[in-house]
Amino acid sequence: MAEWFSKEDYTVAWICALAPELVAAAAMLDEAYAPPAAFRQDPNDSNVYSYGRIGQHKIVVPASTTATNLLRSFPKIRFGLMVGIGGGIPARIVEDSTDDIRLGDVVVSMPHGEYGGVVQYDHGKIVHEGQFVYAGSLGKPPAILLQAIQSVQKQHDMRGSSIPQLLGEILKERPRMDVKYRRPNTEDHLYQAEYEHPADVKNCSRCDARHLVQRLARESDEPVIHYGLIGSADRVMLHGPTRDKLRTEKNIICLEMEAAGLMDSFPCLVIRGISDYADSHKSDRWHGYASIVAAGYAKELLNFVPELAREPTAVELMSVSDR
Repeated sequence: MAEWFSKEDYTVAWICALAPELVAAAAMLDEAYAPPAAFRQDPNDSNVYSYGRIGQHKIVVPASTTATNLLRSFPKIRFGLMVGIGGGIPARIVEDSTDDIRLGDVVVSMPHGEYGGVVQYDHGKIVHEGQFVYAGSLGKPPAILLQAIQSVQKQHDMRGSSIPQLLGEILKERPRMDVKYRRPNTEDHLYQAEYEHPADVKNCSRCDARHLVQRLARESDEPVIHYGLIGSADRVMLHGPTRDKLRTEKNIICLEMEAAGLMDSFPCLVIRGISDYADSHKSDRWHGYASIVAAGYAKELLNFVPELAREPTAVELMSVSDR
């Protein structure tokens, strides 16, 4: 914590909102730094920041999900990584293992069709014959991140992911994190979309096992990485049929709440660890593990992103998109 840098040295924003997500981000840093030398935070910026390094990248971590104030204080930010938890939308065909999202997996936003990677599914307009047209969409991630994703995919295909190793090292060095951030011992139960959780019951101990979706056991507990559209809204999704409809109609495979606040074209990639199935059986039990596997993917990705001498900043990219 003794090393200082200027605010111009920080080029990556690691954005997260919940306490487990912030802890996971801090655990992934190669080094933690003191605030920038002679740093004067913009008067309109009320964010609280932490600082550090991953590989060759200087990282600033705001406990916030808005980009405008962040860019006022750190004008050299190139892009953001929004890293945390989300609700997975299960596969339409249970036997389709390539499309089988489970608790503890990771979903990465990727362009698909007309969308750049994130769809604001509660924002739009009703047109002819009552059809609802989605109007909010986060722009495509910067090309340099899409290229880095290809490198990550290549590494995973050839050698596997380093997330399990990263997690093992972190829990060994920080044993206090073990209880909240290790993979839960509880079973990964997925209930049929129409089956509602009993009212006023905190856990699924009284849920009818006859309504469980039967899925083949995986050969490994390691998280599977999925790429596709992420749906974002300012409300929690707790309804299986509506969740499934979003997948059927728009190919959305994950739901979350924070990315909608970045619908101002801020160049960003969204990375979500799956902590629930966005239905009435939602619980907090997988929050820690889902947060840290998402953070592990973000660290893997950054190790493939070069630190260029002159890369457009987020402010410059946003100005171009507004023209």
